[in-house]
Amino acid sequence: MTPHQIQALFIGLAAILVLSRVLGAGARYVGQPPVVGEILAGILVGPSLFGGAVAEFLFPADIRPLLTALANLGLVLFMFVIGYELDLALLRGKEKVAASVSLCSVVLPFSLGVLLALHLSNSHHTTNRTGFVLFIGAAMSVTAFPVLARILADSGLGRTRIGGIALASAAFDDIVAWSLLAVVVTVSGGGDQWAMLLAPVYLALMFFVVKPGLRRLFDDRGGSGRITADRLIVVLGGLMLSCWATEWLGVHFVFGAFLFGVIMPRSTSELVRMQVVDRFEHLSRLLLLPAFFVVAGLKVDLSQTGLKGLGELGLILLVAISGKFIGAFVGARVNGVPALQSGVLATLMNTRGLTEIVILTIGLQLGVLDAGLYALMVVMALVTTAMAGPLLYLFKRRAGGSEAIGNYDEAAVEDEAGKERPVASAGRPTG
Repeated sequence: MTPHQIQALFIGLAAILVLSRVLGAGARYVGQPPVVGEILAGILVGPSLFGGAVAEFLFPADIRPLLTALANLGLVLFMFVIGYELDLALLRGKEKVAASVSLCSVVLPFSLGVLLALHLSNSHHTTNRTGFVLFIGAAMSVTAFPVLARILADSGLGRTRIGGIALASAAFDDIVAWSLLAVVVTVSGGGDQWAMLLAPVYLALMFFVVKPGLRRLFDDRGGSGRITADRLIVVLGGLMLSCWATEWLGVHFVFGAFLFGVIMPRSTSELVRMQVVDRFEHLSRLLLLPAFFVVAGLKVDLSQTGLKGLGELGLILLVAISGKFIGAFVGARVNGVPALQSGVLATLMNTRGLTEIVILTIGLQLGVLDAGLYALMVVMALVTTAMAGPLLYLFKRRAGGSEAIGNYDEAAVEDEAGKERPVASAGRPTG
């Protein structure tokens, strides 16, 4: 690196820190999750405004590969934390309603997304039409688990029955959506097809060799509950090797990071788990993920979006919002969830946030999406995330607070259906 590149890199990183912090705080001030402001920061520094002059000044072309490397590292740490926090115990006691909500909120938007993709494929060049169609369907199906969890905490719904169902449904949704995306990446020719034959070997090693090894590593019986530097180094090294393996197999490194988080032991003390997540998440959240937003934003150019592009954006928003909302709403209603609470649940499942940006970035890297469609899909991710807060506020005003929209008398609902269950008090979560 030349002295000029080093100076430009440090200036660029400082700008990323300031922009993400200021716009993230601004989003929080107006009742939005900070990720909305951070995504917006990435778009604002891109070529959409002032012909890209801001981006060229803050992030010259010769330092963008370095920013991309930092962004990819942030993505690895983020996906690891997502996998680690994917707690299937959330499903306990809610399996039926969570599975129904999740499957309906995946199947309907996926189907509508496939139909939309068949229409869009006529005007957007793609090297693999099948991969393009499946990718759009998968992108419409995702729910952002971390953003949803943050919205629940901020809105006071975290400890309510609907909050629990939403988290369980989003956990199930994550499994389905990422499995769909893995299929899409394979179909799209992300790597050598023969290498994919070794994927079962990789999975077997992860679950039957690496997972037991990690369990022994974190066995803290009789210990202080403190995480050591040696343990963290082992985790980081294993994480990097898992990313390398999935990239070599042609299934993108994010799957390696996600799966490594999934196999991390849950039987350790909560203190150990919190320390691992905190150490990985702090670095990622403060610098590396904002760098990812900027790199993603540099590829978003809305300045050339004409009437045709606005029409496509309208169709994308219609499919994304209606598919997810109607699917989740119907999935909840068929399990006896009252209409008001079903609407709240459908609103929560419509948040896409950072998870959607990750998926869209993969699509752009694989050549499944062109730059124009990528930009429109990023706007969709921003709108569907930002709309959750105002809609929840309206539901609260109508019902009279978080407790009212977050709970319902499950026993009364089941009695109406002719089931005999012990009567539970209304407005009290029961698991």
